[in-house]
Amino acid sequence: MEPRKKVGVVLFQLGGPDRLDAVQPFLYNLFCDPDIVNFPMAWLARRPLAALLASARARHVREHYAAIGGGSPIRELTEGQSLALQDALEPWVDAHLAIAMRYWHPTTIEAVRRMERAELEELVLLPLYPQYSRATTGSSLREWHRRWHHKDIRTHTIEHFYDHPLYLSALVERIEQSLGESEHPAETHIVFSAHGLPISLIDAGDPYQEQIEETVRLLLRQGGWNNPTTLCYQSRLGRQKWLGPSLTATIERLAREGVKGILVVPLSFVTEHIETLYEINLEARALAGSLGVEEFAVMRALDSSPRFIAALADLVLQAVHPEASVNAGMNSHSAT
Repeated sequence: MEPRKKVGVVLFQLGGPDRLDAVQPFLYNLFCDPDIVNFPMAWLARRPLAALLASARARHVREHYAAIGGGSPIRELTEGQSLALQDALEPWVDAHLAIAMRYWHPTTIEAVRRMERAELEELVLLPLYPQYSRATTGSSLREWHRRWHHKDIRTHTIEHFYDHPLYLSALVERIEQSLGESEHPAETHIVFSAHGLPISLIDAGDPYQEQIEETVRLLLRQGGWNNPTTLCYQSRLGRQKWLGPSLTATIERLAREGVKGILVVPLSFVTEHIETLYEINLEARALAGSLGVEEFAVMRALDSSPRFIAALADLVLQAVHPEASVNAGMNSHSAT
């Protein structure tokens, strides 16, 4: 038997403050990202502006994290995904996993150092953003390439997996579970909620909106539900024009139309964090209740769903070891 190939896998995520006193430095890191805050000559003002914005927003954002338990669970949940993925890859490759959070710990440089110690044969960069955007996947990968200098190691980059059959199957399973818990599943209005982006990014050619819409189309085809559905966007920041309609406007419209049951399906989020736990489960739920919506449910994030972990394993194996793919014959067409 040939020795298993030594493969590094880096999981990229946004990150989140794991305690309340980390909120302000987390926001500072976020606002220092040129893919988040950018304008002519921004490099001159970015750091002082980031400090000002972080200070101005810290108290408000800290209250949100306090409401969900005092910090983001994203690190713990991503670590769980990493361990599950390592187990799934074990039969085929000698996998070495690292997590690179864009704006908090473990940072990209921490992941670089971990990979440097592993003496790898090949490397897979796997952002945990199903749909590609310059502001998420692009930003994470650019930060990695600024830090990683070992060009002799063969590297595979997976830029998206919005159309991967096992990823879609994992979402369908979660939606089915949520509908099964409803008192009136056939009448429930399914609201797909994706993280928003400024329209300026879309106009510049960002494929995010197109990939979000395709994810919804594929889900509806695979799920076969007859429920009414709506796609909307959340988490707007700043004064720019963002993708719409917003989650808030969608709930208000549905309430006016007399809808009594809503299931919110978070798209573009593969773990629970502030957007699902606070924006949807607390803010949106309270709004819906105040407007007369009788049943408001939120689909659980994929987290370490076995089907989702199988999707991630398949993406890695399609890149480095196609003949051993856990989903032989299914090519996501997303590895480069």
